[in-house]
Amino acid sequence: MIVGTELHMAGYTDERVPQMQRRMLDAIAAIPGVTAVGYADHLPLSLGGGDSYVYSDNTIHYRPNNMAADAMNYHLSPGYVEAAGTRLLAGRDLTFQDNDKAPRVALVNRQFAVKVFGSVQNAIGGHFKYWNGTGAEVVGVIEDGKYRTVTEDQQPAMFFSFQQQQSSGTWLLVKSNRSPEEISRALETTIHGLDGSLPISVKAWNQELSSALFAARVATVALGVLGLLGAMLAVSGIFGMASYTVSKRLRELGIRMALGARSKEVLGAALGRPFIVLSVGSGVGMALGILATRMLSYIVYQAAPKDPLVLGGVVLTMLVLGLMAAWIPAQKALAVNPMILMREE
Repeated sequence: MIVGTELHMAGYTDERVPQMQRRMLDAIAAIPGVTAVGYADHLPLSLGGGDSYVYSDNTIHYRPNNMAADAMNYHLSPGYVEAAGTRLLAGRDLTFQDNDKAPRVALVNRQFAVKVFGSVQNAIGGHFKYWNGTGAEVVGVIEDGKYRTVTEDQQPAMFFSFQQQQSSGTWLLVKSNRSPEEISRALETTIHGLDGSLPISVKAWNQELSSALFAARVATVALGVLGLLGAMLAVSGIFGMASYTVSKRLRELGIRMALGARSKEVLGAALGRPFIVLSVGSGVGMALGILATRMLSYIVYQAAPKDPLVLGGVVLTMLVLGLMAAWIPAQKALAVNPMILMREE
């Protein structure tokens, strides 16, 4: 179970903020059932957080056209990577020795490492600059994540030690094997034991992420309803088209039967033309669907409209429905005397 605890530390001066944050981390880590705890000034996919231009270490003029990347930036404590369930790909995590008296260090994600340094391996020990020349050394590389929206493309991100770059915003991420109710009460008791005036808000990780997924869920439901209506219209149109096509050829089918054509041959003649029309329509629909995949990927989280199983299933379903719609009137025509068919026409 992972919970996030939002704290507002506006009453603390700059030098006292990291001291209080360290005390909270130590106190929460001692709560029975807590397996990992870490601090961040902002959580990914929540409101807040910012981005900064990143420059190579030998850059002199800090202009936008000289930047190596535009990266999201966060301030973390030791333990946050483990609490968030993020993998460390290379190097080391932040430690409490990365304080204001030590050289400035940073974790970066894989996208940052590849874009600025060329590879994950080259990033370890590498230096970069940001914020008009402030430098930092990369000590670790973590896996990529989602930072603003769940549908965004992978983007670079950098993570600094909370002791080297202070921020009054505090999110404590706590990983525990206790129930949400138990760990919430324990967190409130522990934090208020340190400072009873601190306002806190405890939320389950899934609950916090649900707000980030709200837009995608609404879009999924809306597209699902529209897709269902579209499918109903398509099925009705296919049935109508196929039935009409066969009904207009009843005299031809009667003549074929009168001349001694076998039932299989007549049925094949009845289904041949609708099959061609359906095949062409399915091909055009598949092409348009593939062209719409990029738009869908921005709207629906983890949409995979290029999945061959999905595309093949849709095309096969429409073909089967169309052939059934043509087969039903053709079967009825085969059961009628050919002379009656020709006389009715």
